[in-house]
Amino acid sequence: MVRIKPIIDIQELLKLNDVLLFDAGGSPESKGRYESEHLQGAVYVDLDTQLSHIQSDDSNGGRHPLPDTGAFARTLTELGISKNRHIVIYDDKNGSNAAGRFWWMLRSAGHEWVQVLNGGLAEAKKHNVPLQSGWVAPHAAPEPYHIEQWNLPLALIDEVETASQDPNSIIVDVRSKERYDGITEPIDLIAGHIPAAINIPFTENMDDRGLFLPPDEIKKLYRSRFGESEAQKVIVHCGSGVTACHTLLALAHAEMNIPKLYVGSWSEWSRNQKKMIRPGNS
Repeated sequence: MVRIKPIIDIQELLKLNDVLLFDAGGSPESKGRYESEHLQGAVYVDLDTQLSHIQSDDSNGGRHPLPDTGAFARTLTELGISKNRHIVIYDDKNGSNAAGRFWWMLRSAGHEWVQVLNGGLAEAKKHNVPLQSGWVAPHAAPEPYHIEQWNLPLALIDEVETASQDPNSIIVDVRSKERYDGITEPIDLIAGHIPAAINIPFTENMDDRGLFLPPDEIKKLYRSRFGESEAQKVIVHCGSGVTACHTLLALAHAEMNIPKLYVGSWSEWSRNQKKMIRPGNS
């Protein structure tokens, strides 16, 4: 099966007839917003309960650990997804929240026909795409989805610690500069960043309209920061392994190899007595 572009524009989506559409929610307000309005036919997917296996202790995997592949396969079956279906995902955060995470998980599960809607719900509304309220039930899957393993590269906390001491490795923190600098930390207990990590906020992947930059501009941005480093020497993280997927999506959009995702991210690192760069100790 031929791989398709990871990003789809609203004009392209409107031309499709046979596609499964998903509204991915990643905030406490997401379910209410979905129930109030979503793209016609879109099924809701929840970050906390379907795209994560949340633990009682965030020091073990962070705030949004991945479910195991068996659990995710069951979720895909429940959502009516089969291997040959064309999937389009959107969220109300320009792909920076649950849509990017769902895209990464599907791609890592080996699903090729998956795309994220450029600009998400806001862009669709600008083009007067039909909306509806209430809940949409998934179609029945013709057979159980099977996943052998995660195929995209992952980094665990010990590998990140080794990389933080390796001048040939690159750790990318996609959080805002204020969170990276430790000026503010609205979610986790400690403010700061992983030693040697560089800050490339995910917002740099988008223009002022909330749309992904053209592939050549994204490639230029990251080549200027990565140099000649290969993807396997690059680890990308955020607060809890969700927004980082926006940057991995952007790199795929630019036809660059996808680096490693550190799912635990700052939420795990900052709870494990690891060395941290904080205001005053840099």
